[in-house]
Amino acid sequence: MGEENGISRRSFLQGLLAGAVGLAVGCSPRRSLSGMQTRDGTKVIVIGFDGLDPQLTRKWMDEGRLPNLKRLQQQGAFTELGTSIPPQSPVAWSNFITGKNPGGHGIFDFIHRDPQTYLPFLSTSKTETPERLWRVAGYKIPLESGKVELLRKGKAFWEYLDDHNIPSTVFCVPSNFPPVEGRFRSLSGMGTPDLLGGYGSFSYYTDDPPKREDGEEITGGKVFPVEVIDGAVSAKILGPKNTFVETPEGESAPDSEVPFEVHVDQTADAAVLDVMGERRVLKVGEWTDWIALEFVMVPHLIKVHGMVRFLLKGVRPKFKLYVSPVNIDPRIPAMPISTPPEYSVELAAARGGPFHMQGIPEDTKALSNHVLDNREFLEQAHTVLKERLELFHYELSRFHDGLLFFYFSSSDQITHTFWRTMDHAHPAYVPALDEPFTNVVRDTYQRLDKALGDALDLVDAKTTIMVMSDHGFAPYYKSFHVSSWLLENGYLKLRDPKDREAEFLANVNWYGTKAYTLGINSLYLNLMGREGKGVVSAGDVNNLVDEISRKLLAVTDPETGAHVISHVYKTSEVYQGPYAKDAPELIIGYARGYRGSWETALGKFPTGPLLRPNKDAWSGDHCMATEELPGSIFANRPIKLADPKLYDVPVTVLELFGVPRPKDMIGRNILTGE
Repeated sequence: MGEENGISRRSFLQGLLAGAVGLAVGCSPRRSLSGMQTRDGTKVIVIGFDGLDPQLTRKWMDEGRLPNLKRLQQQGAFTELGTSIPPQSPVAWSNFITGKNPGGHGIFDFIHRDPQTYLPFLSTSKTETPERLWRVAGYKIPLESGKVELLRKGKAFWEYLDDHNIPSTVFCVPSNFPPVEGRFRSLSGMGTPDLLGGYGSFSYYTDDPPKREDGEEITGGKVFPVEVIDGAVSAKILGPKNTFVETPEGESAPDSEVPFEVHVDQTADAAVLDVMGERRVLKVGEWTDWIALEFVMVPHLIKVHGMVRFLLKGVRPKFKLYVSPVNIDPRIPAMPISTPPEYSVELAAARGGPFHMQGIPEDTKALSNHVLDNREFLEQAHTVLKERLELFHYELSRFHDGLLFFYFSSSDQITHTFWRTMDHAHPAYVPALDEPFTNVVRDTYQRLDKALGDALDLVDAKTTIMVMSDHGFAPYYKSFHVSSWLLENGYLKLRDPKDREAEFLANVNWYGTKAYTLGINSLYLNLMGREGKGVVSAGDVNNLVDEISRKLLAVTDPETGAHVISHVYKTSEVYQGPYAKDAPELIIGYARGYRGSWETALGKFPTGPLLRPNKDAWSGDHCMATEELPGSIFANRPIKLADPKLYDVPVTVLELFGVPRPKDMIGRNILTGE
C-alpha cells in the first residue's frame, strides 16, 4: 500500500478520529429524564430497519412471511419512502434527523474533502487534539480535553422535543457521533469509530497469510503472520496510536498494544487463549464473548479501554485466528458515545455485558477478503442482532411516555453481503459456497418482523408506531470507474500518467484539471476561488456541468447496451439551505445494477475497462439513483401524503406531540398530508 502526501488508506481511516482516543472529553452535567412527560400521554415508537426494501418486503408479505409488517399495514398504511440524494446512509439519516436535505445539514457523501488541499476526511465527525501539553519523561500529558465534533449541521428533531419537555430515547441512529446533548437518552450509531479511529479494522493471525484472487491488497484489516513454536503462538493486538509519546518530528506515534498467547492442541482441534490475565478454551469454530482490553498509554496514569472477540478458525494444518475490530467498551467509553454518559453503562448492565459499539458492527470487510467465510460472518452478524434485540426489549419494557426511536442495522448489512446468494445471476455468486445461504436476507427480514410483533403487542390507543427505512436495495453487478472516465475524457490530468494507483488524488495535475471525484457519488468542479488550485471560472460552471452531465448520461455498458447512469443531479437545483455552497456540483445517480467503484471513492484511476464485474461479497447496494431505491414506511395510522420522504418523518413526529413545525424544516406531515 503506497503512501502519498503522508497519508495512506489505513492511516486515513484509522487516524481521523484517533486523536480523541483516551482524552477526557469535557461533559457538562445533564438533566435527568425524570419528571419529563407529555401532556396527554402521547407515545410514538419509530423503528428504523436500515435498508428495508419495499419490493422485497411486498414479496415476502404476500408470501405470508412477514405477518407483523402485514398487521401494521392493515392497521394503517405501507408505502414507499423517498430517500436522499444520494441514497447513502449518512446522507439519508441526516435528512431524517434534521427534516432537511443536504443543503441544510451539510452531509453529501461518506467522504468529504478540504477544497484547499483536496485531502479527504470522514464527513460526519472530526477531532481536535488539545494544544496545552505537559511534557515530562518522554510523554505529552494533555492539560485540557480533546474535542470530538459532530459535523452534521441542523438541530435534531428530538432536541425540539426536549425543548418542550417531552422525553426521548434515541438508540443508535446513524450520523449522530458524538451524540448531541440534552435531557434525552441517546446512543451513537453509524459513524462511531472503532478504538483505532476508523470504521473497523479486524486482525488476522495465521501462518498461512491469505491472498485475494484478484491480486488486490487486503483492506479493512491487517494480517499478522505468526509461527507456532513449541505448540504456542505469541502475538499482540494493536490499539490506538499512542499520541502521548514524544516522537521525533516527521515520525508517526507508536501503536499501543496488548500481548496475548495461544496454546494449540492439534489433536483436540482446540486452543487455550491467554489475554489480559484471562484464560479461554476454544474449539475450532468457536467465538469468545467480549474480552476487555487495557492499552497503557502513560504508565500508572492513562489507560484506554477497549474490547474484542476472538474466533479460532483453525489449528491444523495451519493456524488461523480472527480478532474483531477493537470496539469502544460501553462500560468505560474512551470517546463520547452516549447522552448522558452513563447511558451506555446502563445498557451494558441491562443486558449483562457489553455489546458491539462500532458504528457498522458487522465485519463485512473480513467477509469480502475471505478472512471470514459465509457461515462465520453470519454467526458474527447474528450476535449483533441478538444484542440489539436484547436492548430493544429492555427499552420497550420501560417505555411509557414520549418518543422511542430504535435502529437495526441487520437488514442493511446482510442485504449488502448476501444479495449474491439470492440472485444467482450475480457475478459474485458461487453455487458451491453460496447456495446454502439462499434465504439469509429473507430470514433476516423475518427476525426483524418478529421484533416488530413484540412492539405491536404493547401498543395502546395513545401510541403511534412507525417502521421506516432510509433507502431500498438493488443488485450491484458492475463498478464504473468514473475517475478514469474523467481522465480519459480530458477533464482531469495526472502529473505522472503512468501512476494511476496513487490514492486520494495525490498524483493529479490540478492546473490541468476541470473536474474530479472523491466519494461514491460526488463530482466536483475544480473552481477558482474555492479549490486551492482551481482553474474553472464562475462563468464556465453552467456549461461545464451541462456538458459533463450529458456525456455521463450517454455512457452505456458495451456488453448490454444499457445506460450505466440514469440521473445526474445538479446540486444547485436539488439542495436547499446554507450548506449547498459546500456541496459537489454533481451527484451521479447510477442505474440499477451499477455503482461507482471503490477505487473512484478513494481517488484512484484504474487502467483497463471503465466497467468491471463486481465479484465481491458486497453484492447489493444503494448508492445509485434516488428514484431507483425508495425506502419503506409503515404506520398504524393512515398515511395521507402521496409522496412521503425521509425529511417528512421528523415533522410528523413533532406534530404528533403538538410541537410546532420548525421554520427551517422542509418536510410535511405524512399523516395529515400537509
